[in-house]
Amino acid sequence: MKTTQDADVIVVGAGPGGSSAAYALASAGLDVLLLEKTEFPREKVCGDGLTPRAVKSLVDMGIDTSADNGFIRNRGLRIIGGGMRLELPWPELATYPDYGLVRPRLDFDDLLANQAQKAGARLQTSTNVTGPVLDAADRVVGVTAKVGPDKVEATYRAPLVIAADGVSARLALALGIAKRDDRPMGVAVRRYYTSPRTHDDMLESWLELRAENGDLLPGYGWIFGVGDGTSNVGLGLLNTTKAWQDTDYRKLLKSWLSAMPPEWQYTEEFATGPIRGAALPMGFNRQPHYTRGVMLIGDAAGAVNPFNGEGIAYAMESGLLAADVAAQALSRPDDAARERALLAYPAAMKATYGGYYTLGRVFVQLIGNPRVMQVATRHGLPHPLLMKFTLKLLANLTDPRGGDALDRVINGLTKVAPAA
Repeated sequence: MKTTQDADVIVVGAGPGGSSAAYALASAGLDVLLLEKTEFPREKVCGDGLTPRAVKSLVDMGIDTSADNGFIRNRGLRIIGGGMRLELPWPELATYPDYGLVRPRLDFDDLLANQAQKAGARLQTSTNVTGPVLDAADRVVGVTAKVGPDKVEATYRAPLVIAADGVSARLALALGIAKRDDRPMGVAVRRYYTSPRTHDDMLESWLELRAENGDLLPGYGWIFGVGDGTSNVGLGLLNTTKAWQDTDYRKLLKSWLSAMPPEWQYTEEFATGPIRGAALPMGFNRQPHYTRGVMLIGDAAGAVNPFNGEGIAYAMESGLLAADVAAQALSRPDDAARERALLAYPAAMKATYGGYYTLGRVFVQLIGNPRVMQVATRHGLPHPLLMKFTLKLLANLTDPRGGDALDRVINGLTKVAPAA
């Protein structure tokens, strides 16, 4: 049995990127069909930490970020490594708030999808999109899907599709947009533990992860208090090291945690679930971001920040950016004019992130060398001004106009770096 349901825009995937895009499109008065393969609430592998960049997008969407709405605020980043323990408050900026948040993905994505629905988007869960529908000109005019527990085949048509289907990027692959091997990839594993550190008001990053031979690995471990009696504890590593293929990440997590104080309770008996892992597609590792009626956002676009592995902020931002371009394009009655507007989306993505991500790719290549990582950890942490600069750079937190001297240096570097 086949069913057909039309919309102005189909958004595939109701994660942070898809729901942000759906919210903005519906707010612009467009008929939006948001398709999600699972049911809410559902788990996602994530650190659950939200930097001020992500907070800004939440505020832009009208989300209440208060404790009464289930968010746990944090005031900055605590860095541990090289025998140092350094606390860095989030910078005071005009563009971004001076606080971060923690919210488990179990209900965070549900919250964003509900906000999209409030704006007028139509959410349909248990809908596994299987591929694009092509017209005679080889342009995407909809998607095919299997719906519900019986996997009923369905077709949904729209003049524009936004692919927010995550690292699997099924729609992009169907259109021949392959992953770029010259861009970094990461992997992350995490687990929840019942812990007295649940109310920590800082995000905590541990820089000294070591391979079995003792070499420093390019990545970091994290401990984020969730505020519900648990901590989200995990680690992320980059593929810029020879140990990438040989590392047992679950074993590495357990080995790292075995050195923690026992009163923190990061041991098997206090675990509340299994260790889960996921890939992190970084630095625009899938391009072009628009082709033949499909826009890529979030992880499907490889938009994870290569400096720090942050994905939620960039999924939301790219979703809002894509929605703005799409709304302008769909307001044009002429097909050629619409296409002209849509073709501006890849350029807008590069203008927003391209230079910064180029710097990030250089950074991950450097720290892939254990000696560089060791020097950076030992000699960088003792210098507060350098670490303040590093926090702004790695978290991409600067004022684009004005700002302090550090902002101007970082903004200048991103402008001169080629946006590839």
